[in-house]
Amino acid sequence: MSGVTEPAARRTLRPPAGYRLAASVRSLTFSTYDPCARIAAGTFWWATRTPAGPATLALRPAGGGDLIAEGYGPGADWAVRQAEAVAGLRDDLTGFAELAGAHPLVARLAARHAGLRMPATGQLFPRVLRAVLEQKVTGTEAYRAYSAIVRHFGEPAPGPLQPLLLPPEPAAVAAAPYWVFHPFGVEQKRADTLRRAAAEAGRLERCADSAEATRRLTAIPGIGPWTAAEVVRVSFGDPDAVSVGDYHVPNTVAWALAGEPRGDDARMLALLEPFRGHRGRVCLLLAAEGVHAPRYGPRMPIRSFARY
Repeated sequence: MSGVTEPAARRTLRPPAGYRLAASVRSLTFSTYDPCARIAAGTFWWATRTPAGPATLALRPAGGGDLIAEGYGPGADWAVRQAEAVAGLRDDLTGFAELAGAHPLVARLAARHAGLRMPATGQLFPRVLRAVLEQKVTGTEAYRAYSAIVRHFGEPAPGPLQPLLLPPEPAAVAAAPYWVFHPFGVEQKRADTLRRAAAEAGRLERCADSAEATRRLTAIPGIGPWTAAEVVRVSFGDPDAVSVGDYHVPNTVAWALAGEPRGDDARMLALLEPFRGHRGRVCLLLAAEGVHAPRYGPRMPIRSFARY
């Protein structure tokens, strides 16, 4: 499959004026070197497993502001049909301008980042994999584990961009004993959570909306509100999903919206309440702007559970 160079399906999308592809799809990549999704020469490449089989979706800017969606592999048609959502072009900003006007900073960021859209992949397990690995560790630790697991379980993705890998098959992750994940820097608690989520992947993928997905996710031992929000914000493009329990976000929100250098979850939610319906979007805008609360004390150390 990886040797296929001609797309099996193609569509032309017409984004709104000012649309920014790279900024909109950045949340779908874990890093510049994400083995499953990356931006290369201005084109966004996204490898996925679809109901019709493996696929790679390429989103490429074209003349006149158009966006060309090309699909490779057995699931090419599915991927191209999903292209608008993956690009964030189904993101509904209805009512946000009025809400943003309630705070001068949010209003400025909404105008400055007007081309930023929230993608919706329609798939949960690949995002569950990343979110579980991000629990209670640094971003560097999480990425190392994610990359190693994808390479261990993954397969070459269809299409011309190499090396690009498919996300792991949930059944393979569910069947693996917890100690398989130990050399990747994942301790038993997160490994067991990941395996339980993989065993429920079929039910998760059938969720109709973010509310149902949140209920099903948080019923899995080891998955709480933070992980569920991280998943539904991308899988469903939920603009109201707030990552309660995050190490940094409450401080960022408190600093940006109230000038307070520290805040807890309760304070964060109180400050975001005027933006209900788009609370997650406000957090996204703060991240896009690079807003950070003042840092105090040492950073969290990078550890390696593989040594324990």
